Amino acid sequence: MIRILYMMVALLVLCKVQAQPKWVKKAAKSVFTLKTFAADGTLVGSSNGFFVGTGGEAVSSFSPFKGAASAVVIDAQGREMPVVSVIGANGTYDVAKFRVQAHSTAPLAVAASPAAEGSVVWLLPYSAKKGSACEHGSISRVETFDGGHAYYTVNVKAPEISVSSPLLNDDGEVVGLMQRPFNASDTVAYAVGAAYANSLKTNGLSINDATLNSTSIKKELPDEREQAILALYVAASVLDSAQYAATVEDFIAKFPDAYDGYVSRAQLLCAAGRLADADRDMRQAVKVADKKDDAHYNYAKLIYQALVYQDSLHYAEWTFDKAAQEAQAAYEANPIGIYRQLEAQVRFAQNKYDEAFGIYTQLLNSGDMRNAETYFAAARCKEMMRDTAAVLALLDSAVCTFDKPYLKAAAPYLLARAQALLGMRQYRRAVLDFNEYEKLMPTEVNANFYYIRARAETEGRIFQAALDDYRRALQKDPANTLYLCEKASLEIRVNLLDDAVATSQQCISVDPNLGEGYLFLGLAQCLKGDKPAGLQNLQKAKDLGDTQAQGLIDKYGK
Repeated sequence: MIRILYMMVALLVLCKVQAQPKWVKKAAKSVFTLKTFAADGTLVGSSNGFFVGTGGEAVSSFSPFKGAASAVVIDAQGREMPVVSVIGANGTYDVAKFRVQAHSTAPLAVAASPAAEGSVVWLLPYSAKKGSACEHGSISRVETFDGGHAYYTVNVKAPEISVSSPLLNDDGEVVGLMQRPFNASDTVAYAVGAAYANSLKTNGLSINDATLNSTSIKKELPDEREQAILALYVAASVLDSAQYAATVEDFIAKFPDAYDGYVSRAQLLCAAGRLADADRDMRQAVKVADKKDDAHYNYAKLIYQALVYQDSLHYAEWTFDKAAQEAQAAYEANPIGIYRQLEAQVRFAQNKYDEAFGIYTQLLNSGDMRNAETYFAAARCKEMMRDTAAVLALLDSAVCTFDKPYLKAAAPYLLARAQALLGMRQYRRAVLDFNEYEKLMPTEVNANFYYIRARAETEGRIFQAALDDYRRALQKDPANTLYLCEKASLEIRVNLLDDAVATSQQCISVDPNLGEGYLFLGLAQCLKGDKPAGLQNLQKAKDLGDTQAQGLIDKYGK
């Protein structure tokens, strides 16, 4: 009797194991095979996968996507659907979420909580034949990662072709995505939690993600608007023009009520010379913007930049006055100084220096824009109005916004003041500013910098420093005959005649047809007492067209 009972229990268990869940037929419609291709159409890889959303959202292994330029999925009915974008991916767990082009898709329900150790699971492989069969098994171990997502060790018969097939619980909810075996000798199977695969998504910095960048298939913008805006701005600096333009179009399609996309597209259109189309997008940006001031500001800036930097293009609606109006509208919507600053730049570009200076004065008096940049801009207005005293006073104020010892931020204003002082013939003060600039920007100074400072030092009668700067200039540009002539002239002036002869000879070796080289050589030789050689070189200078040579010949030929 006991033996009969054991046999009945065994038969019941066997029936239970072999019985297929009632949801198998329906669930099989959600499983597909994935094939990926290189740009030349050759097959890169394949795997299984399944749908997790009604809008074409699906998950599978990521490895087939590496190096792929396109992909398709083939469902249980044999229908092919192209993959249009990657939604997210993780290379460590070899899983990807992506979207296919389809009117609607039948997803598997993702279990709300992980499966427990010891629970029954079913492996549903892809099959193009009717009557798909599940493999029965159980969870032997559950590990967690990345905030509580599950990673399963599974006792189930899982051939290699079952990679990325769904692992379901008794209720037909998918709990895992089958993983590729670590090696051929593995006797157990592994699955990454389906909830984790379904949670994959891009963020604002995903454009720089190495895993995502290993496939050429388009990456989907984040669903969160702020993250998508960040992605849009990152894309502008890292993608090529065609990829960036496509990203902008995707952004507009996904967020039609966000002004950022219209501004970005308007900038592209403006760069392409399509000003009327750019204007259309900027009007739309202003219309939909929640931050009206920012939209008006970008509108004004785009017009201003087009008029200043693309003056060969013409669009009747875009004028400096229109740019000023948009800047004013931005300020009226949100009174911050940067909008008034743009209006001042527009007026300066119109040659309305009085108006521009008036705006800069207001900004300086208001306090929030009292900085070196505003003082410098005001000084530029006064420079155009030929008020040199006011220029110097404003540049003094610009420099005074920085404390000593100066930081690099002060460098451009020190250089500007040095140049203004040169124009006012305050040479020694100019040299002091040039010296400060050199300390701050030692790797930026070039031969021309040393030449200009040498001229200032010469006029300020700081002769040794001037000679040193001519040497520095020639170290950077040894074939520059202007520097050689100026150095030879100064060497004659301070009675370094041997040096003058050497410098003049160097000048002649660089350009034998330049009369000035022979002029300074002849003069230095005459001053040294070698008049025959000196007069010969002065005559050579005259023959080459130098107008000063005859006077020196008359003087030393007596």
